Amino acid sequence: MESTRQKKISRLLQKEMSEILQRELNELTLSSLVTVTIARVSPDLSIVRYYLSIFPPQKSKEVLANINENSARIRYALGQRVGKQLRVIPEPSFFLDDSLDYLENIDKLLKD
Repeated sequence: MESTRQKKISRLLQKEMSEILQRELNELTLSSLVTVTIARVSPDLSIVRYYLSIFPPQKSKEVLANINENSARIRYALGQRVGKQLRVIPEPSFFLDDSLDYLENIDKLLKD
């Protein structure tokens, strides 16, 4: 169960990461639409797990690999934005959010 502080920080980090990926470091996304669906912060606030939804899905593995390779650069950009609000900038890790694909599959199965 997440504490109130974890929830507030995860909302802040999700908002800032989406802006970083869309505006500052958009060359990392290889002209794809990247949405940060969830940000989960560890209880000690040292690790943040980002779940990304990437469109078009054909490029998702390539874009995710590119983002993971540049995680230090992304963490630095995040630190520039939230450095005054957090003592320690959490170490980011990125994962593919496949919940929309799962939902589409369920809809397709129900229609058949």
